[in-house]
Amino acid sequence: MNKKASNFAELTERIRSFAEVRDWEQFHAPKNLAMALSAEAGELLEPFLWCEAEESRKLCDDTDKRAAISGEIADIFIYALRLADVLGIDPVEAILDKLACNEMRYPVHKAKGTSAKYDEL
Repeated sequence: MNKKASNFAELTERIRSFAEVRDWEQFHAPKNLAMALSAEAGELLEPFLWCEAEESRKLCDDTDKRAAISGEIADIFIYALRLADVLGIDPVEAILDKLACNEMRYPVHKAKGTSAKYDEL
């Protein structure tokens, strides 16, 4: 199956179907999915370990490293979308809500050009 999904709803359905036909729902408790998501995020860190900032920007110039990084990013999104699905959270709505919250926490006139946390602005 090589059908491309064009949005989160289609991706979520593909991921749900993938799990269902393999009878994996039994393993997809929210805690397990959250732990798997955290593990995959940790795996994404590995190629960047000990890199200088500029070197990290060029990692994807190497085809093999790009493929590995791409795979880890995909794993992260798969687990995040599966977790949202299991919990009944609309990921688009959650992202839009969080962006709105961050726009309030980090107004441009205070946050532009600084990495300070919102409570330090």
